[in-house]
Amino acid sequence: QVQLVESGGGLVQAGGSLRLSCAASGRSFSSYAMGWFRQAPGKERDFVAAISWIGGRTYYADSVKGRFTISRDNAKNTVYLQMNSLKPEDTAVYYCAADAVRAAQTWATKTPQGYWGQGTQVTVSS
Repeated sequence: QVQLVESGGGLVQAGGSLRLSCAASGRSFSSYAMGWFRQAPGKERDFVAAISWIGGRTYYADSVKGRFTISRDNAKNTVYLQMNSLKPEDTAVYYCAADAVRAAQTWATKTPQGYWGQGTQVTVSS
C-alpha cells in the first residue's frame, strides 16, 4: 500500500523555523515529482514548493521564496521542507504530494493527481 506520511509540524513563534518531512512507502518514488501544498482554514489548498525527480530542480510559490527550501533523499524515499522566518500567515495544514505524470514545474497551476499525505499542522504565533 502506497503511503505518504508527513511529520515535523507544530507550534512556533513568528521568525522561527520548522522542518517538515514526508516519508513515502509502498514503492520507489525516485521517478516521481514531489512537493508540498498547504491549506489554511476557510481557504483553498495552495501550492508551496515542488522538486523534480531528475536533476532535483526546485520550484516555489512567491510567498515562500527565500524562506522555504525543499529537498529530497531518494535513497530514503523522503522529501523535506525547511521553513525559516515563519510568519503567522504560514499557518496551515501542510500536505505532501507525489506525482509521476505532472512535472514539478507545473504544480503551481496544475494540481498533482498522484498520491497525497494526510497533512501536518503548522501554527505560527505572532
